[in-house]
Amino acid sequence: MTILDRYIARQYLINVVVLLTILFSFVVVIDVSLNFERFTRVAVQIGETESGEEPGFIRRTLLTVLVIVNLWWPRLLQLFNFLLGMVLVAAMGFTCSQLNRHREFLAMLAAGLGLGRVLRPIMIVAVALSFVQLLNQELVIPRVAPLLTRDHGDAGKVELGASEVPLTADGAGRVFRAASFDADDEVMTDVFILERDETGRPLRAISAERAVWRDGGWDLTGGIAEPRGRRDGSRATTQPLDRIETALGPTELKMNRFQSYRQAMSFFQIGSLLDQPGRDPQSRERLQRLRWGRFAIMIANLLTLMIAVPFYATREPTNMVVQSLKCAPIAILAIMGGVLGASAGVPGVPAGLGVFIPVMILTVVALARSSNIPT
Repeated sequence: MTILDRYIARQYLINVVVLLTILFSFVVVIDVSLNFERFTRVAVQIGETESGEEPGFIRRTLLTVLVIVNLWWPRLLQLFNFLLGMVLVAAMGFTCSQLNRHREFLAMLAAGLGLGRVLRPIMIVAVALSFVQLLNQELVIPRVAPLLTRDHGDAGKVELGASEVPLTADGAGRVFRAASFDADDEVMTDVFILERDETGRPLRAISAERAVWRDGGWDLTGGIAEPRGRRDGSRATTQPLDRIETALGPTELKMNRFQSYRQAMSFFQIGSLLDQPGRDPQSRERLQRLRWGRFAIMIANLLTLMIAVPFYATREPTNMVVQSLKCAPIAILAIMGGVLGASAGVPGVPAGLGVFIPVMILTVVALARSSNIPT
């Protein structure tokens, strides 16, 4: 990279960091101001002594700060992924506005350099930050996924805890119910499973005291299977059952319980779910969109950046507020198009291909727009 490229890249990176810091601070401050009493209540519960005495003012204040940090540091990692596309475009606008205000675009043109040179260092930094976003999504966020499911009242905790499993289908005709599912140990207790045929008629009822997940199935403790729906009306003999194979594993149960858990899975975690037999086509399609949609969104963010640069890279000094008003609707539409394309299915198109349809459209627009940058 030349001195000019390094100068533009450094200025652009500084603007990205400043914007992220401002947005993070704004979000955290608003949340803390709305939920300060809940944070304080949790801090008091943590700081209570065995005798039930509440902590003093200084200790309570420090504990409140620690509780806020404990809740928000994993959320900021996920928020980084959500906001990066918008921040990349906004930081580019600030960078080009600074270059335009100091007449550095004119100096580049006077030196015989086209304004297309502005795009190169900006895209290099944007691609590098997108790679950081990918590493964050695939390596960091899956490790802190349990921390992302917490509410304000759960700040300071690191366990998912146990909850009841309502009637849940597994895609192979079975319906599961459990009195308790420990999401940390991946164990169900007081389990009831009803197997059905294609018409919904019950075939077999399975009950067990305990179920532990292992290698694509649940190992049952005290499992008993009783056939149902005998036409002669006689009562069938129960039989012991030690294991049942199903696609409804602990990850599926966690996703059903915590909506945010779905977005915290890595590419390979989703792939392992897709490899499980007996998964219904609708669930498979959702997982495919989730698996490939994150890549489509990253590419759409970079293409949106290419589309937005020509609004700011102008020969003559111009009012950048007006240029921003022209750029904002197009950039927002492009970013939202990438997000909606990754989440909404296209009839008749495989999910792994459908998420890239907005990328195909944005690619044509980006190539046409980048050719309009003044030389």
